[in-house]
Amino acid sequence: MTESLPLIGQVRRALEDARRVYEESPAADRIAVLEERLVEPLRVAIAGRVKAGKSTLLNALVGEELAPTDAGECTRIVTWYQHGRVYRVSMQLRTGETIPVRFERDGGPIVVDLAGRATDDVARLIIEWPTQALREITLIDTPGIAAASAETSGRAWDFLAPSGEEPAEADAVIYLMRHLHSEDVRFLEAFHDDELSGASPINAVAVLSRADEIGASRLNAMATAQRIAGRYRADPKIRRLCQTVVPIIGLLAETGVTLTQSEYDALMEVASVDRAELDEALLSTDRFVRANPAGGLTPLERQHLLLRLGMFGIRLSTVLLRQRVATTAGDLAEELVAESGLHELRDVLLTRFAGRRDVLKARSALLALEHIVEDNPGPTTDSLSADLERIRAGAHEFVELQLLNALHTGAIELSPDQLAEAERLVGVHGTSATTRLGLESDATSAEIIAAAYEAIEWWRRVGENPFSSKGVREGSQALVRTCEGLLADASPSST
Repeated sequence: MTESLPLIGQVRRALEDARRVYEESPAADRIAVLEERLVEPLRVAIAGRVKAGKSTLLNALVGEELAPTDAGECTRIVTWYQHGRVYRVSMQLRTGETIPVRFERDGGPIVVDLAGRATDDVARLIIEWPTQALREITLIDTPGIAAASAETSGRAWDFLAPSGEEPAEADAVIYLMRHLHSEDVRFLEAFHDDELSGASPINAVAVLSRADEIGASRLNAMATAQRIAGRYRADPKIRRLCQTVVPIIGLLAETGVTLTQSEYDALMEVASVDRAELDEALLSTDRFVRANPAGGLTPLERQHLLLRLGMFGIRLSTVLLRQRVATTAGDLAEELVAESGLHELRDVLLTRFAGRRDVLKARSALLALEHIVEDNPGPTTDSLSADLERIRAGAHEFVELQLLNALHTGAIELSPDQLAEAERLVGVHGTSATTRLGLESDATSAEIIAAAYEAIEWWRRVGENPFSSKGVREGSQALVRTCEGLLADASPSST
C-alpha cells in the first residue's frame, strides 16, 4: 500500500505513475526533472536587496571565496552552486539549451566567460564544485531585489516568486535584510502563502545582515544586533513571513573561513602599534588607511584589511591579538567565525531546513506534479489526481507544516507556555524525538516513551477543554498525532 511508505516514498511512487501516464507527452520531461529533484540536495536560495551581502554569505557557507561580490555581470544572473565530482561551470540559456563555459579562478572568486552572451539570454549559471559544504544543500545566489535595473530585479522575483501557477524552484530561502524595509516585506509576502499550495514561513529564514553596521562597528555590535533580531522574531508580522531572524556579520564570516597567514601577520603588525595611537587610527576608515602608525603596513595593505574585515573586524582582531586570545591564524579564524554569527545560522539551516529536507523536497515535487496534472488533464489522470489528493490529505508531515504556519501567524491562540511547547513538539528547534520532547540528546528509549505519553495526555486535556477554540482543538489533535508517532518510533516493537 502506498500509505505505508514514508512521505517521500509516496511522492516518488506518484512520480513513477505519472511518468507512465505521460510517457508520450511533453510533460514526461517535466516529470523526469521532478524525479531527479527528489534525490537532489535541498535547494536553498539566498535573496535580498542589492548590497545586502548575499554573495558574501554564500562564500561563508561554502567555506571558499567562490561567488563574486562586486557588481559584475554574473551577479545579475541566478547562479546555482552545487556539488560535483569535477570543477565545472555551465550556462543554461533561455532557449533551454545548456552549454559548458570557460571560467578562471586565481585565489579569489570564479570569473565566468559568458562567451559574448548578453545576461538577458542566460537563464542561469550552474557552478559544480567538489566541496563537502554542497553535498547536503545546493545554494542559489540571486540578483538583488529592488536593483537599479528592473530587468535584474525581475530575475530574482521571477525565480523566487513566479507569477504563474508553477511553484518556485527553490525549496527554501534565506532572505537577507539590513533592516526591515517595505520592499523586504513585499518580497516575503509574495514568497509566502498560508496554505500548503504555496511557500510558507516554514521554508523562509530572515538574516539581519551586516550586523556590525547596526552597532556602528563597535565591539558590542553583535549584542546590539541580537537585541534587534529578537524584537523582529517577536513581531507577529515577521513571524507570519519567516521562521526566525538571525543576525550575522557576513564579511567577518567569509574572512574567518578564508583567512590567510599573510593577513594574520598583517593584523599582528597592526596590533603591535601603541594602544593610544592605534585607537586614534581606528576612529574611521580614512584615518586607518592614512595613519602613520599602522605597524609599517602600506596604505594598500591597510585597504586590503578593510576590504576583508571591515572596521569592526579589524577592531575585534586587534583586541583578540593583544589579549592573546588568538595566537595563531587558525585561532583567529575560529574567533572571527564564532563572533560573526555563522555558527548560529548553520544551526538554523541544520534544524529548520535540513531536518525537514525530505518533507520540503516532497512538498516541492508534489506541488509541481499537481500543476502538471492540472495542465494536462485526460481520461487516465483521474486516478493520479486521486492519489495526489490522498497523499496531501494523509501526510502528517504536511499537517505539521500547516500547524507551524498557524502557530507562526497567530491563527491559533495559545498561552506563551503552550506556544513554546507546541512549536518545540512540531519541530521548530529540530526534528529529533529528544529535541521535540525537550529531552537531553542521550535520553533513553524509556525516557522518550514516558515524555511522549505525558505530552499526549497534556495536549488531549488542552484539546478537550470546553473553552478551547476550534483552532486549538485541531492543533492539539495534530500534536497528539505527532507524539503518537514519536511513541511508536521509540517502542521496542518498532525496532
